Amino acid sequence: MARGPAARRKSPAQGSGRDRGARRKPAHEADKRQSILDAALDEFAARGFADTRLDDVARRAGVAKGTIYLYFRDKENLFQDLVRTRLSPLIGTIEAAAVRELPIRALAELIITTFIEEIYGTRRKDVIRLIISEGTRFPELAQFYYREVIGRVLPVLRQRLRVAVERGELGKDALARFPQLLVAPALMAILWNGLFGRFEPLDVGALMRAHLELLFDDRGTS
Repeated sequence: MARGPAARRKSPAQGSGRDRGARRKPAHEADKRQSILDAALDEFAARGFADTRLDDVARRAGVAKGTIYLYFRDKENLFQDLVRTRLSPLIGTIEAAAVRELPIRALAELIITTFIEEIYGTRRKDVIRLIISEGTRFPELAQFYYREVIGRVLPVLRQRLRVAVERGELGKDALARFPQLLVAPALMAILWNGLFGRFEPLDVGALMRAHLELLFDDRGTS
């Protein structure tokens, strides 16, 4: 007996199964990509950029080496994407905060809190440690980091600090001339605890808040 159009039509269950499979594929690909990035950070942190091999990254991620090339052109491209995915969203947050009409002390506290909670308190600090340790040997990595991170936030922060001087929010222009002073203890904390944390661990939050007290007096001036 011939089956009519209604009989040949796929059931809702059949159609929804295919749709679910299509939805799962992008999620699966994103998970695999993230696994490779996580494994790369582990390898870079343990071995340094030069001694990390994509074979080791693939083994740690549980994928074939060829799979890495589906997502990343080479080891440098993998490292670059690690910087983008781990740090760029935070840089966007700081950029946006710098152009808002926040009091300058509140902006400084936001930046320091972001560092303590979102960088030092996570694996993101390992990315910065890698740049510090490997940047001189691989200047192209330092250049990339400067462009993607420092070069984005430094100009807007410098401009906001200059406005703060003009408005009288800052009594001196030292911070406007050298915005690097604001985050200098953050870099020192990463270096200190990486080298000496076993002997005398540094309380990073307390250090950076003490630094704020040195930069700003009770009236919010520097």
